[in-house]
Amino acid sequence: MTKPSGHQIFYESKKLRHWFKTRLLSLTSPLFAAIRYAICLKTTQQELHTSNYTVKLMAEDNDLKNLPGVGPATANKLKAAGYTTSESLSVTPPKDISEKTGIGFNTVLNIVTAAREQRGVDFITAEDLWKKRQDMQRCSTGSSNLNTLMGGGIETQAMTELIGEYGVGKTQICLSLCVRVQLPEEEGGLNGKVVYIDTEGTFIPERVFQIAESLGIDPHETLSNIFLARAYNSSHQELLTEHLLKFCPENNVKLVVVDSMIGHFRGEFVGREHLAERQQKLNSQLHKLLRLTEAYNISVVITNQVQANPTAFFGDPNKPAGGNVMAHASTHRVYLRKGGKGTRLATVIDSPYLPEEKTRFKITEKGVEDAEEN
Repeated sequence: MTKPSGHQIFYESKKLRHWFKTRLLSLTSPLFAAIRYAICLKTTQQELHTSNYTVKLMAEDNDLKNLPGVGPATANKLKAAGYTTSESLSVTPPKDISEKTGIGFNTVLNIVTAAREQRGVDFITAEDLWKKRQDMQRCSTGSSNLNTLMGGGIETQAMTELIGEYGVGKTQICLSLCVRVQLPEEEGGLNGKVVYIDTEGTFIPERVFQIAESLGIDPHETLSNIFLARAYNSSHQELLTEHLLKFCPENNVKLVVVDSMIGHFRGEFVGREHLAERQQKLNSQLHKLLRLTEAYNISVVITNQVQANPTAFFGDPNKPAGGNVMAHASTHRVYLRKGGKGTRLATVIDSPYLPEEKTRFKITEKGVEDAEEN
């Protein structure tokens, strides 16, 4: 007796699956009717998802090819480097695009100029900016007090910086956001996925599992929608940051977390003689994250450490690390510290429009919740 080939086995199993599905769909009992409905619904959803993704890719492809000087070969190079839309080209320095794609600088300069003219990003009216910000979304933190402090939640098109010493809840807020951003918009989420760049080894999947389970969400599905990257040094962190421009739109990412932003830089660039180089590299990464928020309407949350001033005799001796580079890059800066009875205090210390107020919250099995005000 001859042994069937792999092709024959695949063909026979395919025929068996088709027979089983056909027989199942022909049954009329209520149980099988429900199963039949579930199969049809799942098939329709998969076809719709595939169709929407195909339409999105076609739209992006046409968006690039409509630019003067962009043919199929150039478009493929741009997409391979993560520049899938004319808007992503508009907000990126030509030098960076040229280095990543291998396209000549003058050619890139013409393409970027055309993209900016097409998007009208040279000068716009304040009314146009106001209309653009109507697309801004907000993700709930889980605490209504903290949401109110942040103007309704963690917003897209912005970079939010959480500052504080160890143990104040920076990572806990980030983990809570990883769960809640996956919720539908009507439930306070953004209906998207998460990229988590962990530089300190503080991402604990069991904690995410606990938060999701406490909220009545499938913890396994929640974890599968979080893309984790462990950055082992500042160069690795920079490489991951550059990859986000391509990765986020392809995977429906709505939240990017970098925990922490400054850790590797403080450890690798020691001494004043390396301070200028450190700040330049840090500034470059921060602005890449900012361009990401504007290009794809997503939220970026970074955490920052503090440094102590030993000469301070009054007030809080701690101040945010990273200097003016961090201060200027972040859209909203929130300072966290420990309060009484296991609570935490959050204070807005810098924002374009949020008032410098403070609120109290607590960390629970559900992530972040309100704490009673004293």
